[in-house]
Amino acid sequence: MNSPATRGRNGRSRRAPRGRSRFRLPMRYLLPTTFLVALLAMLMLRGYVHSEILADHRVRDADYNTRVPKDVRSGGPVIDARSGDATTLRIPDRRIVLTFDDGPDPVWTPKVLDKLKEYDAHGVFFVTGNMAARYPDLVERMVAEGHEIGLHTFNHPDLSYQSTGRIDWELSQNQLALAGAAGIRTSLFRPPYSSFSYAMDNKSWPVTEYIGSRGYLTVVNDTDSEDWKRPGVRAIVERATPKDGKGAIILMHDSGGDRSQTVAALDTLLPDLAERGYTFTRLTTALDAPSAHTPVTGSALWKGRAFVSAVAVSERITGVLVVGLAVIGVLVLARFGLMLLLSFLHARKVRRRNFGWGPPVTRPVSVLVPAYNESACIEATVRSLAASEHPIEIIVIDDGSTDGTADLVEAMRLPRVRVVRQRNAGKPAALNNGIRHARYDIVVMMDGDTVFEPATVRELVQPFGDPRVGAVAGNAKVGNRDSLIGAWQHIEYVMGFNLDRRMYDILGCMPTIPGAVGAFRREALDRVGGMSEDTLAEDTDVTMALHRDGWRVVYAENARAWTEAPESVQQLWSQRYRWSYGTMQAIWKHRRAVIERGPSGRFGRVGLPFVSLFMVVAPLLAPLIDVFLLYGLVFGPTGRTVAAWFGVLVVQAVCAAYAFRLDKERMTHLISLPLQQILYRQLMYVVLLQSWITALTGGRLRWQKLRRTGAVEAPGGSSGRRPQGPGAAAGAVDRRPYV
Repeated sequence: MNSPATRGRNGRSRRAPRGRSRFRLPMRYLLPTTFLVALLAMLMLRGYVHSEILADHRVRDADYNTRVPKDVRSGGPVIDARSGDATTLRIPDRRIVLTFDDGPDPVWTPKVLDKLKEYDAHGVFFVTGNMAARYPDLVERMVAEGHEIGLHTFNHPDLSYQSTGRIDWELSQNQLALAGAAGIRTSLFRPPYSSFSYAMDNKSWPVTEYIGSRGYLTVVNDTDSEDWKRPGVRAIVERATPKDGKGAIILMHDSGGDRSQTVAALDTLLPDLAERGYTFTRLTTALDAPSAHTPVTGSALWKGRAFVSAVAVSERITGVLVVGLAVIGVLVLARFGLMLLLSFLHARKVRRRNFGWGPPVTRPVSVLVPAYNESACIEATVRSLAASEHPIEIIVIDDGSTDGTADLVEAMRLPRVRVVRQRNAGKPAALNNGIRHARYDIVVMMDGDTVFEPATVRELVQPFGDPRVGAVAGNAKVGNRDSLIGAWQHIEYVMGFNLDRRMYDILGCMPTIPGAVGAFRREALDRVGGMSEDTLAEDTDVTMALHRDGWRVVYAENARAWTEAPESVQQLWSQRYRWSYGTMQAIWKHRRAVIERGPSGRFGRVGLPFVSLFMVVAPLLAPLIDVFLLYGLVFGPTGRTVAAWFGVLVVQAVCAAYAFRLDKERMTHLISLPLQQILYRQLMYVVLLQSWITALTGGRLRWQKLRRTGAVEAPGGSSGRRPQGPGAAAGAVDRRPYV
């Protein structure tokens, strides 16, 4: 994993050369887009070879036959219209041409081939291009064992509905798959849904003429086993047996459903007809004609192989993704269930009348407020702390602000408030400086854009009555929830953060003490070395370090803090990008916990896998759900796709409603939940994917300051708005992220 962005002497990131920045920024957008486009292309290819895209399943009813030549209607099953004047051919007596349609099939074709090999018989397989592309090894085996191959179109449409352009496409794609599978092309063709010569009508005959003009022999049949009806082995044998020693082209199938009766019928048909003097041969051999196969070379061969290889790649990758999504889906649903159960148990435990962490904590605590260019918010923050019901000292650590943040705090002249100034060095350094200046053994940390309720500090420090508790996570809430983006983040905070924290509390693997509202035992911080600058998520980093050191980390639901969430997509992107990347850094930093013993090992084998799976891996795969959803809506079973999506949405809605109930929030904001799942969720997924790409490509992420409006206030409090301080014109100050 990568360390935080390299900083200069003033603590700010050294910017990459302008030329490099211009190059890398588009790449971070280009790679996720390329990934999703490649995935969609693979899905489209898979849908094409599975007859979900461009397939036409219409079948025309029989028509008049006035345009069909009489010689054809009364002729044999092989129709040669290549020269313009159609002629027909019959199979000589005592010769049998077994034909198998619609394959190859991975289950039944090998069994058919085994039977033919057992009785030294040969036949003709009329393969569809989509099946040949998916199972090229079976086509190769057919050719290697001496069988003949014919075309049966690519997607098995009724060609009487199709234009000549579509017919050419079906033939060329069928030949392309055949070239890639066996390195040959063939001159034999059988139309889908065809039967006998006398069944030709005014709709199918023009197709046969056109096929002939393209250089193909059209092969129908004169003996139909009707095995597709599955009438029983005896019936199949009876219908497939020619009369009076006549030659025949027998129609059978090696795909399209359960072909066990076909395989069993071959066990009877082949030896019986052989005893009667019949031979089972290829079509061209029966007609004493040259082979229908022509080797393919050059670019045509490479195109065929490339197509078959692309199909194989798409099949394997999409197959793995489908299995992976199924596994992740089960795990996510199980997590929802576990989250509901453990959240219920947590609420039941901490809301009992006789519940207590230990002796009440009444001693004073130190509240640290790191601030960098927070003139819009800092006064509301400090005033909310000054109204605290718990005895506190307030230390504002000004990290080299240029907008007069420190001056504003000093001008307030509030008791118990101290300002510590330092050169710009970053949030972890500011917090460590504040710890050094703190007088008390419990340290509360918050952001400079956050306001506390009067009871927040008191509720936050009560768990320290248990000497095993090293840190406490508070209940961070979105204050600016009136906008759509704010409402979406409000849902995320209540459901995705606070409901999660209840579950993590019970499991003993709380991953993060939120920077907006958290408290630490000073002894615990000293033992882990204070706030680390190794990652961009110092709050996650220190929380994991505390777990590894054996401290309990718990959640205080009534310690509410109101924070200003990003109000634009760009600000939200910047914040979540840093969070995601920093979390990945923290997981990588503490990876050795997995193999260690004691408290560190317990966290490593429970907490780290849980956090990694559901905060890093599963969300990374989640966009695939939406890609498959889009594909299913357009090409797949639309009804089932919509039902599945609504099912997942209902589960999420239940969890969200329960989380809102626990937090005593109004349910009206949940109206935007479906839209959040469609739009907001996508942004979060792409942010996480970009974080992965940054980590894997060795990129470095620099700090970015979010702009604040100072509009957030605690319920019943006064507004934090005020005119900008000196040098703090809106948009004119350099801001780093203290969120």
